[in-house]
Amino acid sequence: MPLNDYRTLGRSGLVISPLALGTMTFGTARWGQGEEASRDIFHTYVDAGGNFVDTADVYSGGRSEEMVGTFIKERRLRDEIVLATKSGFATGKGLLTGGNGSKHIHASLDGSLRRLRTDHVDLLWLHVWDSVTPAEELLETMLALVRSGKIRYWGVSNAPAWLVAKLATLAAVRGVPGPIALQYFYSLANRDIEDEHVPLAGEFGLGIQPWSPLAYGLLTGKYDRAAVEASAPRAAGLPRDSAADGGIRSDDDKRLDGANPFGDSLFTERNWAIVDTLRRVAGEAGETPARIALAWVAGRPGVCSTLMGVSRAQQVADNIAAVDLALSAEHRAALDEISQGERRMLYSLFTPALRRNAVFGGNAVHAWR
Repeated sequence: MPLNDYRTLGRSGLVISPLALGTMTFGTARWGQGEEASRDIFHTYVDAGGNFVDTADVYSGGRSEEMVGTFIKERRLRDEIVLATKSGFATGKGLLTGGNGSKHIHASLDGSLRRLRTDHVDLLWLHVWDSVTPAEELLETMLALVRSGKIRYWGVSNAPAWLVAKLATLAAVRGVPGPIALQYFYSLANRDIEDEHVPLAGEFGLGIQPWSPLAYGLLTGKYDRAAVEASAPRAAGLPRDSAADGGIRSDDDKRLDGANPFGDSLFTERNWAIVDTLRRVAGEAGETPARIALAWVAGRPGVCSTLMGVSRAQQVADNIAAVDLALSAEHRAALDEISQGERRMLYSLFTPALRRNAVFGGNAVHAWR
């Protein structure tokens, strides 16, 4: 089966499935699922051969971690699951409920371990950079956690490329465990990481794990533009904000209803054009837009495992079908073109055409790979 096509996460020995199970929907109000539906999703994923489960301390106020820990214990799968959680975003209103300081990371991880009912996680993600904690302190904190046995590996999410480069360089110089992977928003709707983070990952051997490859459901093609533009505005928010919401999910399953990181910001002219092209390609290929979008991002350079977020067990199988989907050269080119966006001036200097004409006097020079 496709999920049994295991690979390592970057230049590490951590063996993972090509699709990871994201659990932000577990226990989250409005667009999430309760315990029984979440259990079905978990069982469907692991029964298909999946071994990479991702959660975070901030998801549904910690309820996601509690569910994941329960499901793993029920099946006695702890030794077979690569378990990842995260620390960084504030879990409450207090001063020390978030950030990258050593005090918070240790406290956050201890709470996660209790909820997950385990004595270690296989991968701890820095969920977001707090913009104040020095790289040296962060490296020492992660090193202490590795040496304590509470974590096996660590990675970085939602941080600038220069910080990751500094962390990886310091770790290499000191001969200590550095980050092994990057987890960033990466999809047809947003290719920002291609400027700095993708080359960074290649240079340091870091695996790339895209989150929200379907852009919170936008790239499934289920949104009608007229209906969206006629509806009330959506406010941005964090998953923890909807944990106490108490609302129930609407019948038409609008994933972007309620607290989400984007609000209305994904509904742009560019993204609607991407959705139109995606629908056309899907129709020509006889596939769903979601499968096409997943196949596109899973096939990008450096991507080791794509994080899928599902709200129903049936969607797991639909996502898995994208693993073996080979896009035609024509379809891939169409998606590349419509999604590339406007290149910033600095990065235009590094394109093959400009490098050939402006740097090497009209000659093609190819870097060693």
